[in-house]
Amino acid sequence: MNFGRVLDSAILGVFSNRAFALFTAGNSLSLVGLWVQRLAVGWLTWELTQSGFWLGAVAFADLFPVVFIGPFGGVLADRTDRKMILVVCKALAAVHGLALAALIYADLVNIEVLFGLSLLGGIVIAVQQPARLAIVPSLVTAEYIGPAVAINSVIFNLARFVGPAVAGLLIAWAGIAEAFVFVGFSHAAIVFILLGLNLPSEKAFHHQGIVAEFVEGIRYAFTHPALGPLLILSIIGSILARPVYELLPGFADEVFHQGADGFAILTSAVGFGAVAAGLYLAQRTGIAGLTAMTIAGFALSGVLCVIFGLFSGFWVGVVAIALSGTMMVVFGTGAQTLLQSAVDDRMRGRVLSVWGITFRGGPAVGALAMGWLAEFWGFGPPVAMGGIVCVIIGVVVYRRRAPLIALLEGDQVTK
Repeated sequence: MNFGRVLDSAILGVFSNRAFALFTAGNSLSLVGLWVQRLAVGWLTWELTQSGFWLGAVAFADLFPVVFIGPFGGVLADRTDRKMILVVCKALAAVHGLALAALIYADLVNIEVLFGLSLLGGIVIAVQQPARLAIVPSLVTAEYIGPAVAINSVIFNLARFVGPAVAGLLIAWAGIAEAFVFVGFSHAAIVFILLGLNLPSEKAFHHQGIVAEFVEGIRYAFTHPALGPLLILSIIGSILARPVYELLPGFADEVFHQGADGFAILTSAVGFGAVAAGLYLAQRTGIAGLTAMTIAGFALSGVLCVIFGLFSGFWVGVVAIALSGTMMVVFGTGAQTLLQSAVDDRMRGRVLSVWGITFRGGPAVGALAMGWLAEFWGFGPPVAMGGIVCVIIGVVVYRRRAPLIALLEGDQVTK
């Protein structure tokens, strides 16, 4: 990849949008806090229980609320000011992190309390996620939507790389409670940045009741000839491939016998691979070729899950999970860019809420199921089986990709 070209092309153009630059600065710190929290919660769960089931259950509590709450968050994002939705939700996330810290200081945390707080945190994220995704067109001009989505992915996955390192330092040198204090302040920072942004007025698209609009959004998303197949692939990948990331504490300790340090290395490896993919995608200013690349990323992520699940060597696992992060970003960022390009603006919040369901709800279901199976078979076989299914489906879809390419990249995209 030519990094000079990356800097000279789309990235500088995207950051010339002041609102996007400021939002990205605040969002970067908030996302580092998110990954500090995820590592700290995962490791605390493992310390409290030594159970694959509880790892899956806590991940389920964090991720699954989006299935029920997310679509209504999408309706809210199409009805009201997306910036203020983010302000309120980020403020609640800050309180959530500080509350966890206070409970740990008071020695009041057990697995049931952690499960309940993870559920509350998952609800907040489910409400804010559609607004966070749908606000992108308000931050950049139309020509930069694709690069902006890719840069958001880079930031998300760079945080996946930095967050575990920060968490490891905080937990080792200060304590797990201090890690959650950091989480609280990281979310508070973006609240002040958002309050200082003057964004274009958003057109509110609503003329029905909330439930009717929710149903309308679901119907539109899955009956759309271009969006529907992308969302279905996303659901499959989220259930069968992405849960490997939620189960990394168990892999680090039980499979690779590397403990918390190994967990941090594996999580950071995912982020490293993902950042590389995001930087490559960020320098693309069009969508030509993106559909085939996205489908290939889906299939290859399955291949890498098979390798990660079947081989017990730690450094083989590190390489496989890093490449898995690369392919997951190729698929996830590619699919979201195609969605953003094809969706009717009046449906944007609701369609992206469905995307959010697949992104968070799918891993919740998959992690719960794979965590339960890990109690009997170990962590590797369930992950490998999920990967095999993704490979088969990905190959079939790739061989039949021509109609989808015509819809998404040609002149036939019907909004």
